[in-house]
Formats: sequence, structure tokens, C-alpha cells
Amino acid sequence: MGDKECACVLFIFFIIIAISAAGSQEVKIKISDFPDGFLFGAGTSAYQIEGGFLKDGKSLDNWDVFSQIEGSIVDGTNANVAVDHYHRYMEDIEIMSSLGLTAYRFSISWSRILPRGTLGGVNRAGILFYNKIIDNLISRGIEPIVTMYHFNIPQEFEDRFNAWLSPLMQDEFVYLAETCFQYFGDRVRYWITMNEPGWGTKLSYETAEHPPVRCSPPFGNCTAGNSDVEPLIVMHNKLLAHAKVSKLFRDKFQDKVNGVLGISVLVFMYIPLTHSKHDIEAARRALAFEVGWPLDPLIFGDYPSELKHFLGNNLPRFSAEEKIILKKSIDFIGLNHYSTRYAKDCIHSSCPSLFNRSIEAFVQVSDERGGVPIGDPTGLSYLHVVPTGMEEVANYLKDRYDNKPIIVTENGYSPPGIEDNSYQSDMKRIRFHQSYLMHLARAIRNGADVRGYMMWSLMDCFEYLNGYSVKFGLYRIENGTLNRVPKLSARWYRRFLRQNHIMRSKDASLLVQYE
Repeated sequence: MGDKECACVLFIFFIIIAISAAGSQEVKIKISDFPDGFLFGAGTSAYQIEGGFLKDGKSLDNWDVFSQIEGSIVDGTNANVAVDHYHRYMEDIEIMSSLGLTAYRFSISWSRILPRGTLGGVNRAGILFYNKIIDNLISRGIEPIVTMYHFNIPQEFEDRFNAWLSPLMQDEFVYLAETCFQYFGDRVRYWITMNEPGWGTKLSYETAEHPPVRCSPPFGNCTAGNSDVEPLIVMHNKLLAHAKVSKLFRDKFQDKVNGVLGISVLVFMYIPLTHSKHDIEAARRALAFEVGWPLDPLIFGDYPSELKHFLGNNLPRFSAEEKIILKKSIDFIGLNHYSTRYAKDCIHSSCPSLFNRSIEAFVQVSDERGGVPIGDPTGLSYLHVVPTGMEEVANYLKDRYDNKPIIVTENGYSPPGIEDNSYQSDMKRIRFHQSYLMHLARAIRNGADVRGYMMWSLMDCFEYLNGYSVKFGLYRIENGTLNRVPKLSARWYRRFLRQNHIMRSKDASLLVQYE
């Protein structure tokens, strides 16, 4: 045996040992810890992976425009090509099948199927693209979980009527949803109307980190915007848009495949910075603002009392008719959870002006106490590894919303610094998922009705403001070739799924219970 052959054998042996070690670390988790029919998958979004930014009739969207502005993206990149999923989708679906996924969460590019919204026709090339993805997923036993709106919209909406600041956006969103239901609704059973409506609103209209980059002091010096008011208007329009889509879905399309419709929200767990009663109340208030702002109206029909109290007349009001269509307008909660943060009260103690505001619930959030980080660092400064937060958030949602079904639609890890493609970096990713899954399983054993878990993300992709500098993927994308290379975590996930029996629900029995 030559030197090259020996090196290859040793490398394979090392990988096998490393995978076994990863599985035998502090945390042991197995498929049998989860209910039959539980969906295990991974997620991506259109803008972050597709590329083909003006291909086959697609129009410019807001992120196409924003990413071209110098200084807007940390590493100076854009997603014009991204990982070229538009041309390599079959390869990516084969990867999903080889892993043993039972579900795949992806999003529709609004500007690819409806380049001009209600003012133009349906782009048949875009419809064909998503039909091929859906059909090939289903043929391999992978359940499509489809998000209609994941941050990117046709730029024309911003130029013509200020997009989400206008009620006109509600009609545009209903038209998008109806188009999706008409062309894909005979096969797609799981629908998500929007990804992170609260977080996206905050980044776009309060802190001005996302397009359309609107804000006011002390959050920034933008050319336009009002950080204390505009986020409330935008969220109001998003919630009403969702409610109208939910009504349309239930009236005309739900019975086609006994489908379900939800919304994905980003939820941090908040714990008091100190044991003081004021910080304890601040942590509760932070959760009420972050969770209750998007979810209370869609489950109970109105904003939570905390928002009404602190936001006063700045908070828009729903009419009696609107409350009717809002109430119970989701079948499940999509949970995006990554980390836990500290909460400090700003009503009875001094805080920077950025936090001492009603739009921030008079809560200062932080990631360390006494100079000690809340958990191990990741590739993003505001995310730390705190596995217990997964269990606590699931329990919180169970208690607040009468155990509404939950699908974890995002949970993932990016290492700090530069991911060096060695097993050491990815061992941390493996331990992250093991430990978060362990706490999710504990929440399920304690009664939380959790139906699925989607890793973020299937592959390294364009991570919005951070470009390609932050890497969450199970697969590495080679520079130049864009070849997909499995990381150790992909091999672990395949082993985790393949060595255990997964009950694949081919009928709608799981869905019938979404009431």
C-alpha cells in the first residue's frame, strides 16, 4: 500500500472514530426519544442559496439591491450566485435524501414567481422551478415545508408604495399566497406564511440593519424612518396579511391535502440579569414583547396587555372584524431558537437610551453577567450556546398558548472565528445539536406538543448582513467550484437518522390533530 493509500485509510479511520466520539460525548440522543411521525429535516431560504438573481424572468428584490450597496454586507459579497441552488437543486435534493431527512424547509422567492406582484403575470419559469423541487422531494419521501416570505420582496414594492408600511402590502401578500396555493397546494401540506416577522421588522425599521434601512435616533441616523412607530405599523400589516391568507387557505385550499398553516417566529429565552423582582419582571416582559407581539393576535385575536400598556397610542388597534379573522389563524407555531439572553429592567434602573424606550419594552438585553458570557460563543456575537433555552422556550409556548403544536423551524450553530474545515470546529456543531435535541426531547416528555426539528442550515449559505463569513451548514461550499462537501456534522446527522428507525407518516394522520 502506497503513502497516499495509507493516508486515505487513516483519514477515513479518523473520521469514523471522531463520529463515534461525537456520539458518545456528554449528551446521548436517539430517535426513540421523539414521537412516531416526528419530522427531522434541515432548512434554507430562497435568497440565501438560489442565485440566478435575474434568471428566467425573476425581477430584482430588495436584497438584490441592498447587497450591492458598498458597506452593507460584512464581507462585501452578494447572493447573485449564492450556492447556485437554482441550477444544482437536484444535487441538493440527493444530498437531503442521502442524509435520511424526512422534511425540508425552504422558501419561495416572491420576485421569481410574481416579478411585479399584482401588476404583472405569473412567471411560469419560477413556478416550474418550485414544482420540480416539490415533486422531487416528495418522490424521495421528504416532506416540503414551504415558507412564502423569508425577508425578500420585489424591490418594486418599496419603490412604488413603501412596501410593509402600506396596507397595500396585505393585498400583495394575499396574491402571493393564492398563487402558491393554486400551483403547489395539491402537494404541499405544511405552509409557513412568514419567517420571523418581529425580528425582520426590528432589523428593517428600528435598527436599520436590513432593507429598507429606516430608523431614527438613537438607533441610527437614517434618511427616513421612525424607530418608535414604524415597526408597529409594519407588524400590524404583516399580521393582517397573515390572517387574510389563513382565511383564504381554510376557505379554499386546506382540504386539498389536509394541510396546515403556521408562522415562524424567532424566540430567545430571557432570564433575569439579577434576582431582583424588577429584572424578573423584565425577563417576562421581554418574552411578552418578543413572543406575544406576533403570536398573541394570531391565537387570541389581539395584542398582549403588556404591549398595550407600554406602547399606548403608538400601537395600532384591530377592528372587531379583524380580530375575528386573526384569532386562531395558525395551526402550528414555527419556532426559530438559537440562544438565551439576560434581561435587565430599565424602568427602575438606569439604562442606555437605546433600551430605555417603550419599543424595547424598557428592557436592556445582554449576553454576559459580571464579565462572564452566558454560554460558549458562536460566530455571531449575540448568539451563545445555552441548550436549556430550547426546553424553556418550548415549555413557555406550551403554557402561554395551550400547547399549540410546534415545529422547530430553525436551530443551528456557527463557530466563532474562521471555520477551518477541521473536525474540531464541527465537533462543536455536533455537540450543539445533540444538547439542544436532548432538551427538546425533555420538553416533549413534559407534554410539549413538538412535531418536528429543522436544522439550520443544510449548507453554508449567504447569511444576510454577514455574507459568507458566518457558516451554519452541514455541508461546506467550496470556493470556485461550489461543490458540496459534507462536514463531520453531516455524517453525524446521517448516522443519527439512519441507525434509528424513523416512522414516516405517509398519510395525514399527524395533520388531523392540528386543531
